[in-house]
Amino acid sequence: MISNLIFLLLFKTFIVQAIMFHGVPNGQKCLREEVRQNVLIVGEIEVEQQPNQKVDYVVTDSKGHILAQNHDIGKSKFTFVTENYDTFEICFTTKVPFQQSYVAQEITLHIKRGVEAKNYELIGEAAKLKPMEVELKRLEDLSTSIVQDFVLMRKREVEMRDTNESTNNRVLYFSIFSMCCLLSLATWQVLYLRRFFKAKKLIE
Repeated sequence: MISNLIFLLLFKTFIVQAIMFHGVPNGQKCLREEVRQNVLIVGEIEVEQQPNQKVDYVVTDSKGHILAQNHDIGKSKFTFVTENYDTFEICFTTKVPFQQSYVAQEITLHIKRGVEAKNYELIGEAAKLKPMEVELKRLEDLSTSIVQDFVLMRKREVEMRDTNESTNNRVLYFSIFSMCCLLSLATWQVLYLRRFFKAKKLIE
């Protein structure tokens, strides 16, 4: 029981870590992440302000659909719920006037997903739950989320194993086919050379 609680706390800590990086002058820097279906995503962005430098961002899915975007941000927040298991990309574009030298801008991206993105205080108030009940509800949702992640990982493991086995079988068949071709070519070459030497009366 204690080890499970420690794992949950470590998992929670891992989820809420922020990412800090510097923008690319008059260019883009993108981050990608795979997220499963029906997951709430909440992102908070903070950009260090520099004179005449602007930072825009856009969040898209693998099909190019725009899920969130904003221009010339200082602080910004976006929220969306995933409809399918997909890879989502957030791109930051830094715009600097050509006559101005670029000053490094620090961009901080803080993303919460799933359980960490939910406001359990509001949920508790709406359902009139006690603090302990709210915490149990949060832990229940977190446990469910972990189980779903493990199910997804197991499904992907099965798919990768099937792909690996299929690839091994194809390589085996191709190797056998190649050996047969080489043996056939070698046999034909020996017979051809034998006929050639007989025609030249070099051998009997």
